[in-house]
Amino acid sequence: MSGNGTTAGDDPLQTAVWRLRSRACWADAAALLPAVTAAAALQRTALLVERCLYTEAGWEEAEDALRTAEALAHSDEERGAAACERGYLAYSATLHGVRDRADEARSALGRAAALIEPGGPGRPLLDFRRGLIAENLTRSAQAARAAYRRAHAGATARHDPLLLSSTWRHLAGLALREGELAEARHGFAESLRIREELGYLVGTAPALVSLADTEEEPEASRLREEARRLFRLLGGVPTWLTRQLAPPGAATA
Repeated sequence: MSGNGTTAGDDPLQTAVWRLRSRACWADAAALLPAVTAAAALQRTALLVERCLYTEAGWEEAEDALRTAEALAHSDEERGAAACERGYLAYSATLHGVRDRADEARSALGRAAALIEPGGPGRPLLDFRRGLIAENLTRSAQAARAAYRRAHAGATARHDPLLLSSTWRHLAGLALREGELAEARHGFAESLRIREELGYLVGTAPALVSLADTEEEPEASRLREEARRLFRLLGGVPTWLTRQLAPPGAATA
């Protein structure tokens, strides 16, 4: 979930990868990155793991890419990044009910924490993912909030706007569950603003839906309709928005 989008100084390859990724074309983006170096293998893995989270498909391909990244990793930072991706893949499989890999997710992220320096570039993303496990698997809002805040500070310091959009979103989600409507609305609005500025289309529909949950009519309906438009445009991705974006009165299984 980390990345900077496109800027004037971007490498053409990375710009192409970003544009494909942001439009839910993860396999096409990964195909541009032959896994001949640890960095390329890790980036390729991150794309395919993200595809699993958003589409609930492609698990075997992500596992194969991850094994390649683990084999090519030599430094502590590279091994830590690979462990972070393993933890995220295991978390995604557990979250979607593919298989209970919660213990593997916790173990892998713990291993990543031992390998990645506290001030290392991969630490904010690791903190964010540990927050996801605390929130959605352990059900500890307090631990999740602490992890998200560390990730938020790290993303701010490292100028990682995409990660910042995610920390805004998840901190806002915790605030909403606690009845802090104004705080939640602000966080969701910031997340949406960043994703729209980056052109991160695949992450924009979820941001629109979250913000809609804090708004009154007719604004809430307008936001949800915009989310439906993007959802259809991207072929029904993210899959986990299907129920939330069903048209009013539509039958659901």
